[in-house]
Amino acid sequence: MRIVKSAEERKNEILDAADELFALKGFDGTSTNDILEKVGIARGTLYHHFKSKEDIMDALIERYSARLLGAAQNMAADKSIPVVERMIRVVMALNISGGSSKEIMEHIHKPQNALMHQKIQRVIIHGVPPILTEIIREGIEQGMFSTPYPYECMEMVVIYANSVFDGDMVALTEEERLSRMQALICNVERLLGAESGSLRGVLKMFGMNHEE
Repeated sequence: MRIVKSAEERKNEILDAADELFALKGFDGTSTNDILEKVGIARGTLYHHFKSKEDIMDALIERYSARLLGAAQNMAADKSIPVVERMIRVVMALNISGGSSKEIMEHIHKPQNALMHQKIQRVIIHGVPPILTEIIREGIEQGMFSTPYPYECMEMVVIYANSVFDGDMVALTEEERLSRMQALICNVERLLGAESGSLRGVLKMFGMNHEE
């Protein structure tokens, strides 16, 4: 008896297979035939759900993005956590310097998946500043920060962090990484109008030691 699967179930099967193959062979190294064989479906079934391999990649990016931004939003919404700690947890959840989605980002950072990496970066640059902005507004209400540009400040921070702390973009030694992190924190304090030294404890959250 032939098993009839729902459109959503079949679509996810195709995405799971493509995800596995892209991780193994890269996007360019994976053919639509590879995906067809892995799922065990006809070409017509594949094209019913996705017009091309690029469409499959875009759907995967959407799935990754939902996970990454979902984790960030959950962190941002937890008001039991202090503002500064929440701000850093959001950054860490996005794996700009570590975090819960490490396996996803390792997959995307493979050289053969450069296009996926580029698309995820675009999602982060557009999706993360609004999440962080809400936290900064809370900090402004609490008298911790003073800036007329909360969104623009967070956009600057996300773009800088997403580029400089991305091993594919800039190769840093541990010493250089620590120096960049210290400089970033110093400048974020200025951007946000925060008290000097108030964000210094952030380095401990990233597992880095710093001079008092």
